[in-house]
Amino acid sequence: MGVLNNLEPKTVFHFFEELTNIPHGSGNEKAISDYLVNFAKERGLEVIQDKALNVIIRKPATAGYENAPTVIIQGHMDMVCEKTKSSNHDFMKDPLELRIDGDYVYATDTTLGSDDGIAVAYGLAILDSKEISHPAIELLATTEEETGMDGAAALDVSPLKGKILLNIDSEEEGIFLVSCAGGVNTFAKFKTNWEEAKGVSLKLEVTGLNGGHSGMEIDKQRGNANKLMGRLLYSLKKEVCFNLVSVNGGSKHNAIARDCQAIITLEEKDIDKVKEVCKLVQEDFRVEYRVEDPKVEILVEKAEKAEKQLTKEVTNNIVSFLLLVPYGVQTMSKDIKGLVQSSLNLGVVETSEEEIKCTLAVRSSLKSLKYEIVDRIEALSKALGGCIANENEYPEWQYETDSKIRDLCVETYESLFGKKPEISAIHAGLECGLLKEKMQDTDMISFGPDLIDVHTPNEHLRISSVERVWKFLVELLKEIK
Repeated sequence: MGVLNNLEPKTVFHFFEELTNIPHGSGNEKAISDYLVNFAKERGLEVIQDKALNVIIRKPATAGYENAPTVIIQGHMDMVCEKTKSSNHDFMKDPLELRIDGDYVYATDTTLGSDDGIAVAYGLAILDSKEISHPAIELLATTEEETGMDGAAALDVSPLKGKILLNIDSEEEGIFLVSCAGGVNTFAKFKTNWEEAKGVSLKLEVTGLNGGHSGMEIDKQRGNANKLMGRLLYSLKKEVCFNLVSVNGGSKHNAIARDCQAIITLEEKDIDKVKEVCKLVQEDFRVEYRVEDPKVEILVEKAEKAEKQLTKEVTNNIVSFLLLVPYGVQTMSKDIKGLVQSSLNLGVVETSEEEIKCTLAVRSSLKSLKYEIVDRIEALSKALGGCIANENEYPEWQYETDSKIRDLCVETYESLFGKKPEISAIHAGLECGLLKEKMQDTDMISFGPDLIDVHTPNEHLRISSVERVWKFLVELLKEIK
């Protein structure tokens, strides 16, 4: 018996739980894509699966809606795979371990995948229903959204007939999104230069941070472990002489880094000074982040003696980059109060034999500011002996003054719940930007139920919100004629 069997709406939670039983991290979507294909075939529905594993499923209009415009229900099938340090979960083969806590669904010690499994579950429930009145439906489930929107970028839109697109990839009920930021992933790379290690080795760790989505929660000013490590190492540099052996932090470009570890070599007589500095820096961090990250801590322990260390020049360059590279909100919108206009996130730092690579997610609703931030990263990297590369650039989604689906959504929501929804923009990338570029005459809007702490092991989904959004979606489809 499923954990979610007694929740309403039953079919939505049934399909959502089925999806959580199929490993589907970004780049590992073959099984879930095949599941969607089999779902369609079992019900005699037309289905297309492309080389990127994107899936389109078509269902004809119900009686009386034959002349209504076709509606695309769209979401992505991949999820961000994050877990607690104590978890043994294997995202390549293990189903998620669901639990219910009050009005919320969680996955134990891992991300839940409600971003964006709930969109796919809504779509499957519509396709499965024999009772809901609706126009012709096209469910579009894309791949690798979380790592660069590769599925949407590769999608051939010519088979799609819909002129209305409902993107169910928003995370706050009652807020309808009509614009989003564009972005690019920037990689700052520094070549390693090794020498024989001297002295003893210490492991430093910045941990205990909450992390979060680098678009949705960048304005909350949460601590980024990679950036805090830069501050810690620079503070140590002023007090003791050390060399870096490695620095590794974060796991996803679009997740605020929760942990970062560094191995350093130094003279044994300086260990007590290191511990003293770490204690003082931890006190500073706890004062600065007492609201958003009160559990931040710095751990110090002896490490296995390193055989080699990075040269002093490389060490100084990396420490300086981590300290100086911009992070967080850069500009605020002058058109929409409270909306972040541009930002960047130092999501991942990795040390390999050949290089230290820093992955940054740059976002902006203005293309010019996106490139300005990239230029700053490039100038800093080059000044410190590095270089940059850019990948997975995606466009912003511009606000449209005339949108019939937006107006209908407002009317439908108000008639159901007695209040107007909020029309807003988001400082995160949505596939609407890429899809709008390919389908310029398609009217689009984005909405969804309440998702909290996405991209973290504390991700949870509000049960009552899922039911209200389901009622809204069903009524909206009924009103599209």
